Amino acid sequence: MNIDNIKRVYLIGIGGIGMSGLARYFHRLGCEVAGYDKTESDLTDTLVQEGIPVIYEDNIDAIPESFTHTGSDTLIIYTPAVPKELKIKNHLSNLGHELYKRSQVLGFISASRFTIAVAGTHGKTTTSTMIAHILKDSGYDCSAFLGGISSNYDSNVLFGANNTVVVEADEYDRSFLTLHPNIAVVTSADADHLDIYGDESHLIESFSLFLDRVVEGGTRIVKTGLPFKGQISYSGKGEGDVYAENIHVRDGEFYFDYVHHDGKISDIHLGIPGIHNVENAVAAITAARLLSIADAKIVKALSTFKGVKRRFEYVVRNPQTIYIDDYAHHPEELRAFISSMRKLYPAKKLTVIFQPHLFSRTRDFVDGFAEVLAMADELLLMEIYPARELPIEGVTSTWLADKIALENKRVVSPQEVLNIIKEEKPELVVTVGAGDIDRLIKPLKAILNDAQ
Repeated sequence: MNIDNIKRVYLIGIGGIGMSGLARYFHRLGCEVAGYDKTESDLTDTLVQEGIPVIYEDNIDAIPESFTHTGSDTLIIYTPAVPKELKIKNHLSNLGHELYKRSQVLGFISASRFTIAVAGTHGKTTTSTMIAHILKDSGYDCSAFLGGISSNYDSNVLFGANNTVVVEADEYDRSFLTLHPNIAVVTSADADHLDIYGDESHLIESFSLFLDRVVEGGTRIVKTGLPFKGQISYSGKGEGDVYAENIHVRDGEFYFDYVHHDGKISDIHLGIPGIHNVENAVAAITAARLLSIADAKIVKALSTFKGVKRRFEYVVRNPQTIYIDDYAHHPEELRAFISSMRKLYPAKKLTVIFQPHLFSRTRDFVDGFAEVLAMADELLLMEIYPARELPIEGVTSTWLADKIALENKRVVSPQEVLNIIKEEKPELVVTVGAGDIDRLIKPLKAILNDAQ
């Protein structure tokens, strides 16, 4: 497919973070863009404000007339998360349109560009956004398709004047196997998406295939300890070809040294907190140095990096309360997040509000969730967010709660969360999860700000 010939783009599931990025990209190119999503959200509202019409009913009559005509200038993109019986999807297919996944379209876009692709079961959003910021801030420039809203640019898609593109490479549904990276980064490969892969071995195989897609002369940057190798190994704990050392907190901010084969870059200030983000920064620095970006420019960019919305995002920070929101939804992500909270605020009582995401993930990693959630001082556990799944018998938040070795724990509704926080006014509170827990952010912010 020649992307340059496209004049009209319809996106089924336009409200997803990756899909909305493509919508913005094609809208920026001057294409007619429209789409459907099941649920109105802040993101879809933003698209509408930018001039992209969105419908929320599965009604074929609401599809703009221009998309009923087939041709090489019309592109239909869908997310695998939409149900197979969706009328809009089937109608457009029956009209004769070829439907493409988001990942396929990213493959088309990146095929003729120098591509930096970041994969991993966690860490990929922050790392890819960090790389893009370094390239932008240093003047090297790039375009980027990100899996979150960059706080520096308030967008999930960036536009550059050069031929370089940074892409978050998604392992879900093996989507990243459409890419041909010049630089590939793998941040992690913990068992996840077992509803797709069946078992961990097939997930590992998929990551290996992703690394095999690196173009001739390209570079693979792989975290130490993973069951596949790259030309450069990295870590945040003194292991590998490049690594971080001397990690410390100073005035509530993280600092570290970056060690490489020729020496080190000392006393780097990271603009966002978290031990895990130091490790992400090591990968980002390594990718940037492959492009011959000066160390001083990299250091400056990292100090001004504001992170990604819903990734260790400070929502309230006042003398009475600190409230942080994070997207963590896998046991290892939760472990990294809560461990960083403990390092930053060792003397404060930690209240964790967590919404499990997917019945299958909760079932597959219940022991891991039970272990890391016990690291909280107080746990408010919401019901499981089903996303694309039907319930699994016996898999409930109450079942999970019974396995958590913590005295102060409750299974609660969203309204009960608000009532408890209003009554208790905790000194350190976090919301974590990948479902619709983000709907609590605004009301919790209002409650905690009013509590001053």
